Amino acid sequence: MLRAVAPKDRSVEVRPTQGSGVTILVVDDDALITLNTVDQLADLGHSPVEAFSAAEALSILKQRDDIGALITDYSMPGMNGVQLAEAARALRPGLPILLATGYAELPDDAPTDLPRLEKPFRQEELAQRIASLFNVGGTD
Repeated sequence: MLRAVAPKDRSVEVRPTQGSGVTILVVDDDALITLNTVDQLADLGHSPVEAFSAAEALSILKQRDDIGALITDYSMPGMNGVQLAEAARALRPGLPILLATGYAELPDDAPTDLPRLEKPFRQEELAQRIASLFNVGGTD
């Protein structure tokens, strides 16, 4: 059973009633992708938090110290996922970050060594990538 909590900002936190997963910030400007990822993470026992823009994600990172990882889309208006990752790491050095992208190759102006999750992805792939972020039984 899941319990949704809607704070005054637009983010919604979904917490599993059982389990001891990581609180993961999910950032994508496409609401359907965000909700799907949030559902998958909750099923895996994590506590996902939604953000629909890089600016909203940075605001959440500034307000909450329980965010243990970040999954971000690459292609978003205003600030792409690589730029968000850099800004997030300025706030939280060492924050595990996973870049979700539908691009086979990122543009030349987006060099990054961030681990990637190719869209569309299955829950098993998501679980493996998260495990690899924390070096727990996953493969890169």
